[in-house]
Amino acid sequence: MPHRPYVIDQMISAKAISARVEALSHEITAHFKGTNKLIVVGLLRGSFVFIADLVRELDLPVEVDFLEASSYGDAMSSSREVRILKDLRGEIAGRDVLVVEDIVDTGFTLSHVVRLLKSREPKRLEVCVLLDKPSRREVDIKATWTGFQIPDEFVVGYGIDFAQRNRNLPYIGKVRFTD
Repeated sequence: MPHRPYVIDQMISAKAISARVEALSHEITAHFKGTNKLIVVGLLRGSFVFIADLVRELDLPVEVDFLEASSYGDAMSSSREVRILKDLRGEIAGRDVLVVEDIVDTGFTLSHVVRLLKSREPKRLEVCVLLDKPSRREVDIKATWTGFQIPDEFVVGYGIDFAQRNRNLPYIGKVRFTD
């Protein structure tokens, strides 16, 4: 299916992202200091670049697991129906857990995932998101740590896609249609 032509205007530089990831890692390390192992749960697919950079900066014993949830498909807006496409491999009961998400928009996906994971009785469960769009929130959910608060723009890059394109950009850019 052909897509409308678009360009990408840079919003957040690779350098700004790197500096923010380093700062977040220091806060997360301090918060979980003394843990015997932090289970970092990445929400696929958009957060994979963020997770890779973040865990390399954490000064903690870390285990990484992934969960894939979807409420978008190839659309630009949430369907509000959250489906779990891939569940965790490991157990989180009694463990310290950090959920890492690329972007919080309406909040439906993150809220669903947090409820699901809390039902598995982790010792502690915190959330770190790269991008937050509070103007779009429809569900009361707030991350423990936020990289950047952004306006209501459709963004790509640094792992975030538009119909599986543009994940490889080293920066965050907003999509602007040219037709």
